[in-house]
Amino acid sequence: MGTTNYTAVTEFIILGLTGDTTLCVILFIVFLGIYVVTLMGNVSIIMLIRRSPHLHAPMYLFLCHLAFVDIGYSSSVTPVMLVGFLRKGAFLPAIGCVAQLCSVVTFGTAECFLLAAMAYDRYVAICSPLLYSTHMSPRFCIILVGASYLGGCVNAWTFIGCLLNLTFCGPNKVNHFFCDYSPLLKLSCSHDFTSEIIPAISSGSIIVVTVFVIAVSYIYILITILKMRSREGQHKAFSTCTSHLTAVTLFYGTITFIYVMPKSSYSTDQNKVVSVFYTVVIPMLNPLIYSLRNKEIKEALKRQTSSTPAYP
Repeated sequence: MGTTNYTAVTEFIILGLTGDTTLCVILFIVFLGIYVVTLMGNVSIIMLIRRSPHLHAPMYLFLCHLAFVDIGYSSSVTPVMLVGFLRKGAFLPAIGCVAQLCSVVTFGTAECFLLAAMAYDRYVAICSPLLYSTHMSPRFCIILVGASYLGGCVNAWTFIGCLLNLTFCGPNKVNHFFCDYSPLLKLSCSHDFTSEIIPAISSGSIIVVTVFVIAVSYIYILITILKMRSREGQHKAFSTCTSHLTAVTLFYGTITFIYVMPKSSYSTDQNKVVSVFYTVVIPMLNPLIYSLRNKEIKEALKRQTSSTPAYP
């Protein structure tokens, strides 16, 4: 990454969350358990949706891809974190650090777009139910999913392009539990303004656009629900949105803290804690949120469980 007369850095040391041996053992067990639950929960959501014909609807197509993105998001970070707990720091080659950052940004950005697509889906379902099948056609849903992944790749290449233009010739200890862009930027000996502002503009624009879509969608949803005369209809309409609203609040609440709050208002340790929440904990919570608060998924799970043959 960059060529100068200095000795180029060929690997980075990921310092992790803590250097305390006892705490490392405890955190290894905790995060290993979280990772296992994350994989099991999201894989179960994907399999359940694919095996249940009545779940082959746009809402569950987006949920299926959200589960896939959460698997990729968590898998980009957690294995390196677990290795760091065992070895008091993980060693990553420069190309491995670039790959990890690319993966995290890609999946994180794709999740933003998928959450926005799910909000628009709920808007059409509640505000224009008679036109739902027309507006949310299979082709349009596939376009939305493809655009989510494309947006993730474009944003990732914005970060990677800026990172590859930097020169690393000194310290190689990353004060984080994964190769995040800000800690890497601090280690660069060729720091310039563009390498800081371009990724910030790219990520900030995506957050603003997706939050705007989600906010406008739910404003219209709220207006429509309030106009309903039936209490039962209001409850049913609102219940279809609660799980998505919970996921949106958790995800955007944490990334806003990281990317919008002034850098001087929080420490590196606070940054690590919040980053743990949105990269490791939220991917575990999403399948629980959608399975516990969604009646159709609970019914599909009961059907799949009851139809499973029992063996002696």
